[in-house]
Amino acid sequence: MHQPDIEAVQRVLAGDTEAFGVLVQQYQQEIYRLAYRMTRNAEDAKDLSQEAFVQAYRALRSFRGQARFSTWLYRIAMNLCLNHLKAAAREDPAEVNGDLPGPRTDALDVLLTDERDRAVAAAVQTLPPQQKATLLLRVQQGLGHREIAEILDCSEGTAKANYFHAVRALQRKLRAFGEGAPGHEHVR
Repeated sequence: MHQPDIEAVQRVLAGDTEAFGVLVQQYQQEIYRLAYRMTRNAEDAKDLSQEAFVQAYRALRSFRGQARFSTWLYRIAMNLCLNHLKAAAREDPAEVNGDLPGPRTDALDVLLTDERDRAVAAAVQTLPPQQKATLLLRVQQGLGHREIAEILDCSEGTAKANYFHAVRALQRKLRAFGEGAPGHEHVR
């Protein structure tokens, strides 16, 4: 575990509640980005990332230090995101949130890039929650399969399989996009 993380956890457990702010500062952007990539909604991401820190603070005594603090925190955040997505799917299973790009100047290239980005974002949103989580943790957060398995509470083989199936599903969904657009490559 990262030494400053150990020290901050120990200080919080010893009664210095302000030391938790060090951990929040260290990880708040990463947790927010993870929540945003899972939900594609800024307000939901903000709420989920705040809730992740609240839950982490309340459960800090149960943190054993067997994994890195960041892994433990990612797991809390990912569980919140997965629960949120399950609840949202029960409310409206057909909704896919595709954000529109902001105004830009380089017309054709920007249009093609934005179209590709929207297609990828929409395709990622259609993945089953575990595949989506695995893909985002691997690609966006740069985590290895072992750490992803710890976060998602599954075997390393399951994490690898989820990643493999997510990539294959994206390749199938985006194949038509890549065939008609010069200069655009398939997802690998």
